[in-house]
Amino acid sequence: MPAPSTKPSTFLLFPWGLLSIVLVLGLNLVLDNDWFSKNWSWIALVLIIPAAILENFKVGYSTMRIMFMKVVYSLISFLLVGMAFGSALNGWHIDRFQKIPDVKTISLPWYVVLALAVLLLIQVAQLFSMLKAVKREFMQMDPDQ
Repeated sequence: MPAPSTKPSTFLLFPWGLLSIVLVLGLNLVLDNDWFSKNWSWIALVLIIPAAILENFKVGYSTMRIMFMKVVYSLISFLLVGMAFGSALNGWHIDRFQKIPDVKTISLPWYVVLALAVLLLIQVAQLFSMLKAVKREFMQMDPDQ
């Protein structure tokens, strides 16, 4: 009889929240603004709710590898969203104050900013839930308790 596997499944290691952030930013850049502005609620619904559900499955698993990968993916998510916000703010500054023509910039409509903010809040909530799980695990190993 084979021994039980101690390796976590790829489902638990896959960055569902990061994938949703990349898809929201990618769709915002690739799709036509008219089409995207009409269908943004459906796109956000299809990307945000599954990411929240799939990331929530990770909370019960407190192995160090899953925790470490979750923190790394969350940091990458914050980096990508920060770069997108910075680029959009830079484009707004160029358009509003410098008046330089023909400069390609990223524009983030309010619905994309809202979707990214919700995805980042999901990431933060998951990080705090995992920290709570790690604390609970360490408290169980504490001989003084």
